[in-house]
Amino acid sequence: MDGLIIPLEVVGLLLLLVVAAALAVVLRRRWLSRKVGTFDCSLRTTTGAHGKGWRLGIARYEADRIEWYPVFRFALRPQQVLRRGDLMVQERRTPAGVEAFSVMSGFVIVRCRRKGGYVELAMSEQSYTGFSSWLEAAPPGQNVSVA
Repeated sequence: MDGLIIPLEVVGLLLLLVVAAALAVVLRRRWLSRKVGTFDCSLRTTTGAHGKGWRLGIARYEADRIEWYPVFRFALRPQQVLRRGDLMVQERRTPAGVEAFSVMSGFVIVRCRRKGGYVELAMSEQSYTGFSSWLEAAPPGQNVSVA
């Protein structure tokens, strides 16, 4: 029986770590979503074949940028910052084929050109309406294109 106590302690500690990590992810998501202007948004910076490369996240509007946070990370800083003046919408489409399983149901995909390449965002129709309005509301002098 004494030889069994140490493995049970290790299993208990690992279980506690898993629960703590899951709780941290949930609390972080709630903290990020507390401000107005957040929405669920998957992001892909590579044009991977067969729907690969999508990452689930939360996007948040700021004055002249959108900050994107991946869901399954612990960092409180955004992983991607999309500046309004740098974005140009190339196309809007519905997911097709395998890609439909890579993004959330009912989402539309928006392909944007920016400095350094392309970025694709998957968001709900309502979020896309807000996104396109945010782009069109750019201050005078910024070149903004919405498809």
